[in-house]
Amino acid sequence: MANRVGLKRVGAVAALGVGALLMSGCDGRTAMRFGWPHGVTPEATDMGNLWSWSVIAALVMGIIVWALIFWTITFHRYKPGKGKDEFPRQTAYNVPLELAYTAIPFVIIAVLFYFTVIVQTNVEKKTDDSKVVVDVTAFQWNWKFGYRDVTFDDGSKYNGFVRDGNPFDLETANTRQIHDGETIELPGPDGGRSNDVRDYLKFNQIETVGSSATIPVLVLPTSKRIEFDLASADVIHSFWVPEFLFKRDVMPFPKQNHTDNRFQISSIDREGAFVGRCAEMCGTYHSMMNFEVRAVSPQDFDAYIKYRQENPGKTNAQALQHICQQPESVVTVPFDTRRATDGSVGASGDAGNTKLANCTIGALQ
Repeated sequence: MANRVGLKRVGAVAALGVGALLMSGCDGRTAMRFGWPHGVTPEATDMGNLWSWSVIAALVMGIIVWALIFWTITFHRYKPGKGKDEFPRQTAYNVPLELAYTAIPFVIIAVLFYFTVIVQTNVEKKTDDSKVVVDVTAFQWNWKFGYRDVTFDDGSKYNGFVRDGNPFDLETANTRQIHDGETIELPGPDGGRSNDVRDYLKFNQIETVGSSATIPVLVLPTSKRIEFDLASADVIHSFWVPEFLFKRDVMPFPKQNHTDNRFQISSIDREGAFVGRCAEMCGTYHSMMNFEVRAVSPQDFDAYIKYRQENPGKTNAQALQHICQQPESVVTVPFDTRRATDGSVGASGDAGNTKLANCTIGALQ
């Protein structure tokens, strides 16, 4: 009787789980991601697989542990009757069982560690054959994207680097104070560096800068290795595109802070629009620091760069229209930060299909 009741309870829990999955409208692949976004890079796929199998392993272990707990509760509970006052038989010092309890967790952790290292090495991998190098500058509270190097499909190259930031100079400390009987020099701002010194920042011919009225759209090609060089002009920010399944802090003075401010993705697998965010609390308008990654075909990307190169006075929106893309962000909207915006621009369009209808590349100037 007790066994039947237990089986009914287990069946009810299983049915509840299946019913919740069906009512959520999730297909099998979505359910297997266990809440993670659908990655659009090979590195994201590797991380997603590691996450999914880690969760599955944890669920299997959890089921085993809970099954043992309920088995013990069900079949080893106190039963009234003959010998009810007798002290239960004690079992201790089961060497094989204790060895198993030690060895199994060790093997599980070792396997998880191995695959974590493999995936991490792949995600952190950097090569010298990036086809696009983007300088990402974060500032309160928006983004600037510059194209430093681009290799076109025909093998020709574009170098858009203009200059670094201001030269690095240590300020001469001219303020003194007496501490414990000694006269010491006080450092200037930023650890002795002038507030105007940002020699690590990069400036390029082709740049896209966000504002309170415009979401910056970073146009990137599919099927090409891309490098991101991150730097902050003020406080710590964080570059995060959920579909990359990856984020990295954007630091001021990366060299002095001993941080790796570069990362690469081997390719973007499909065209579309993907929202990007700042994932580090950076001040008053942190939540409004959004951007958009617009992935286009390599041919459209080449046309975009050449258009901006030949038309420096044109806006990023005009360049997007030139390659028959939606001129404004389709996945996020500007926020009214009380910095000269009316908030009238809204997101529109399909994030999976950002092309303008009935458009020929080059027709819109």
